[in-house]
Parts: sequence; structure tokens; C-alpha cells
Amino acid sequence: MENMIEVQNLHKEFKTFSSRSGVKGAFRDLFTRNYKIKTAVNNISFSVKKGEMMAYIGENGAGKSTTIKMLTGILTPTAGNVKVNGFHPQKEREKFVRSIGVVFGQRSQLWWDIAVQESFRLLKKVYQVSDEQYDEHMGYIIKTLDLEPLLDQPVRKLSLGQRMRCELAAALIHNPPLLFLDEPTIGLDVLVKLKIREFLKELNERYGTTILLTTHDISDIEALCDRVVMLDEGKIIYDGKLEELKGQWGEEKEIQFQFIKHVEQKDLVELVGRTDVKWKKDEGENVWTVSLPNDETTISMIIAKVVQSHPVKDMKMLEISTEEIIRNIYQEGMSNG
Repeated sequence: MENMIEVQNLHKEFKTFSSRSGVKGAFRDLFTRNYKIKTAVNNISFSVKKGEMMAYIGENGAGKSTTIKMLTGILTPTAGNVKVNGFHPQKEREKFVRSIGVVFGQRSQLWWDIAVQESFRLLKKVYQVSDEQYDEHMGYIIKTLDLEPLLDQPVRKLSLGQRMRCELAAALIHNPPLLFLDEPTIGLDVLVKLKIREFLKELNERYGTTILLTTHDISDIEALCDRVVMLDEGKIIYDGKLEELKGQWGEEKEIQFQFIKHVEQKDLVELVGRTDVKWKKDEGENVWTVSLPNDETTISMIIAKVVQSHPVKDMKMLEISTEEIIRNIYQEGMSNG
């Protein structure tokens, strides 16, 4: 399968000017300037296959937006190579822009004061989309995203959720094979988020659109992406499947027991007799949760011992959430760094 995006040893540094204090300092700044070099993206390599939906995640300042700006041709890398859909984004700007769609959660590509459909028509001209292509493709998008009632409204009158749905449609007018989404669901209510997720899944299935998504919303990733690339301080610290990320970092398992009779914590602790197994009292009558290492032998042993010693009314395995796992990774990364 061909790659839609190829990134090799991509590096971006920014020069920041630091001014000296006082009148003397200001005078010296006229002749010699103090610069600091800040590395935003530190020598990263990855590729994205055609039709793949990939999440690119990291805390604020990790280098996500800088990477996206280099991939979309807005910024020029300090070093390294980028090839996107067969183009060099900076060198073949005009052709390249026609082959991608971009939605930045914080930036609009619609004209503020004119009706939504007028914005769409202007973009249709910009991208040189034929009437036939426009009617077929945009007809589907307008229907699926439920934009019909919004077409005559000026953009400034739209709610954030309505505007984001229109932004998404605007990015897809020329049916690009590749879509960049930077925080597309930020600030949206749950129903709009679900609608956008459903639409993106359908788009990917129908047209094989490759999607690169940056988000802080873990449920976006769980709903859409098989693969996660995680960035920390400009370096890739994880690249792989979301499921494996859970397996690799979700080292603890939790099991919740509801006992028929009253049970004391000391009985449970003595029963297992291990320091890496911790019990805590939960909401509800006679409900206790145990945290233990995520390995099958330990899990089976604990369940067997508990069930033999105390009559159990109910038992369930609790999955550690992706959100917790990602928080743990960052905390670990920060303490190791």
C-alpha cells in the first residue's frame, strides 16, 4: 500500500529574540541581538498509508501544530524531508494545496458576512471544481452533515457546532484524498461531536480519504483511529495501535467485587498477602475494588482466592481508560525527562 505522507528526519527550530533590560540594554540591542534557539520538532520520522486514520497527539507545546504546519506547507522545515500525496508541500504549493483539505479548529476558511453557500461557491471556483462534481459530492456532504437549513445563513450567525460542520464541508469541496483536522471537535457539544465522528468514518469508507487528526479528546481517537503517534517535547514517544498502547501502559487491572456479606479490608489484604495488590472500598453495599498487576496468572489467582473465601454476589473487570493511560505516560515522561 502506498504512503500518503512520508516524513524523514523532520526538524524545526525557531529563533527567539530576547531583549536586554534598561536603556543601555535597549541601546546594545540596536547593534547586537541576543537570540535563543527553540527546537519545536526534533528529528522525527513517520509515514501514513493511503486510507489510514491516524491520531497525532501530545500536550500543548509538544510540537503537534508545528508538524501539521510543515505538512500543510505553511511552515518550512529547518531540516528533513516531507512528501505529502506525492508533492513537496513548500515547493509545489499550488498543486499541493488542491490535493489536501484542512480544518483548523481555531481558524476559519469561510467568509464571515456572506451566506454559507456563497462561501462554498467561491471555494468551488478557487479549487476549479466542475458543476457536476460539486453537485454529486457536495450534495452528499450537505445531506450527511445536515447543512441544508444553514446554507442561507451568514457565517457570523452560526453557533460553533454549526460553523464547524460548515468548515468541514468547505475543506472537502474538492474531495481531497487527504484531510488534516486540527482539534476539530474543540468546544463542541456531545451530539455535534458524534455527528462529526460518524461523518468522518463514512467519508473514510466511501472515498478512502486519509485523515490525520490532532485532538485532546480521547473519545475522538477511540472512535476514529487505529493508530496513534504521540509527541513529547518535539520527539515521538509512541507510534502504534491504540490497543497496544493500552496494553503497554495499562499495566494495572482493576476488578470490582460485590460481596454478599460484610467484609473487612484486613481480611482481604491477608487473603492475598501481596504489596502490589491494593484494595479500596467502593460506592455501594459490600463493594470492594482491587488493583493488581495486569498478568493472567495473578488475576486468576486472586479471583480464585476471593471466591473461595467469601460469597460473591457480582464481579466485574474494570478497563483503565485511554485518558488515564495517556495522562500516566506524560507524567512518566516528565519525571524521566
